Amino acid sequence: MIRTIAYRLLQSVPVFLAISLLVFGSAHLAPGDPISNALSGQMPQASIDALRHAYGLDRPLVEQYFIWLANLASGHWGDSIVLKVPVMSVLGHAFLNTAILTAAAVLICVLFGVTIGIASGLHRRSRIDSISMFVIQVGHNLPVFWLGLVLMWIFALKLHWLPSSGIADMRGDGGPFDLLKHLVLPATSAALISMLLLARLVRASVIEIAQTDYIRTYRSLGFSRASIVRRHIGRNLLSPIVNVTGLQIGYLLSGVILVENVFAWPGLGTQLYVAAAGRDYPMAQAGVMLIAACFVGMNLLTDIALDLLNPRLRA
Repeated sequence: MIRTIAYRLLQSVPVFLAISLLVFGSAHLAPGDPISNALSGQMPQASIDALRHAYGLDRPLVEQYFIWLANLASGHWGDSIVLKVPVMSVLGHAFLNTAILTAAAVLICVLFGVTIGIASGLHRRSRIDSISMFVIQVGHNLPVFWLGLVLMWIFALKLHWLPSSGIADMRGDGGPFDLLKHLVLPATSAALISMLLLARLVRASVIEIAQTDYIRTYRSLGFSRASIVRRHIGRNLLSPIVNVTGLQIGYLLSGVILVENVFAWPGLGTQLYVAAAGRDYPMAQAGVMLIAACFVGMNLLTDIALDLLNPRLRA
């Protein structure tokens, strides 16, 4: 198993390097460099040249890439051009907020997606199944940000049940209950589409497993439906649920970044939007690489979890 994990880690290295090349190269596609593009006409040329030297932008492009990559690996992500503070201090706090929102979205996705999928699969062609499939077909094609706006309009502006933006109430105590109230709408918006996709795949897996010969044998022997679901169908569902959930976490993360801007959630999405609007290239590059590292890390953890659940998948 240790050899398998080491092999998976080695496989993720070229992926991460390829992503870093794309991120670094995209910041240098435009003529000039980030400092000159951001500050041209706003500062004397001598001051711009001094900043270019301070950020190492007067060096050859290949050398800049390897210095930037080494700084990323060592945790020295540079200073924000706009805020004049270390990038890590800003992104660290924003990443924590995004992680909280993503964790809540994953919990909603798995809890309700698996429940709906199992109920629909066990009651195939019933009214429950028909309603579930109709909602899945309609909801799966809706944009994440549009869902966020609709939920905000209904539950915040019309019903006044939940707050419409932010992470805490300025007049509140900032405790767990206050955080939970602010989490409901953005987490549900980010999770809804992934939850419907997971429910559809779980339903298909339940129907497929329920039609196998050994499940029919258990039924003929008089085992109850609850016992069969708990001991056999549920156990066989673990691998596909882990696989789909691991893949959907990346989608959830991208959905969370969109939702953050709708609900003014102070996370990576909001910070990247501000950095892009202000041409804060060190902040934007580090933020994109942090998101890419999350994608690669979650895919790695998913592969390891699948190897543990199903030894036949081990290389």
